[in-house]
Amino acid sequence: MELNLAEKAVQTRIAVLKMIYQAQGGHIGGAFSCADIVTALYYGVMRVDPTRPDWEERDRFVLSKGHSVETYYAVLADLGFFDQAELATYRAYQSRLIGHPSSHVPGVEVSTGALGHGLPIGVGMALAGKMDHKDYRVFVLMGDGELAEGSVWEAAMSASHYRLDNLVGIIDRNRLQIGGDTEEVMALENLKAKWEAFGWNAHEADGHDLQGLVDLLHNLQPGGGRPHLVIANTVKGKGVSFMENHKGWHHRVPTDEEYQQALAELNAQREAIRRE
Repeated sequence: MELNLAEKAVQTRIAVLKMIYQAQGGHIGGAFSCADIVTALYYGVMRVDPTRPDWEERDRFVLSKGHSVETYYAVLADLGFFDQAELATYRAYQSRLIGHPSSHVPGVEVSTGALGHGLPIGVGMALAGKMDHKDYRVFVLMGDGELAEGSVWEAAMSASHYRLDNLVGIIDRNRLQIGGDTEEVMALENLKAKWEAFGWNAHEADGHDLQGLVDLLHNLQPGGGRPHLVIANTVKGKGVSFMENHKGWHHRVPTDEEYQQALAELNAQREAIRRE
């Protein structure tokens, strides 16, 4: 049976919703906005093996916007890196599924969460690949609000200097951060031109077009000596009508009524996909 990426993305959002509701904590808006990006990467692009999390030839993924870890855990569990039943322990006492990525979890390359650290780590991984003559690629998913961190731009400069064409940065461009609109908090535009000025091949994409993302990311192969950057335009809270484009859902737990409504909307989307 052919894998349906759209259904996988909705299933991921359902798992995220249940995790956050049960744990009574989490960053649901950003987890929903990047769900299609992570789905495209893990089911359609990256070279990974759940039975061998430390496989030397694997592609590397770094979730720099570590507060959206719920999506990451949901995908890793679905792929079989660890038992899906463990998702029910999210944020529980002594659970290894803490509120930011933990390297104690199979499939998680590095513990992240301090914003601005992911791309520097990705640069190191990509440089190591070059030095070891490996053909793996490194993917780093950043939030747009995170780009106010100076370490991001130091890493961008380093990646260009070292000609790391095996590095792909992806920005979850939902235009909202905890303090409001990114352009009001710390303006980013012209974002594409900024990355190009730092020596990157920069692209813009619909961050909810799964096949489009797969096709684009497949094509960003090593060669040419320039790192790659994808500005994935997304909607915060994507998939649930009352969450979409509302900064209040950056970090908020649904009430009982909101949970039931959100679950009903996502289940309806899944059924509609199955009927297509």
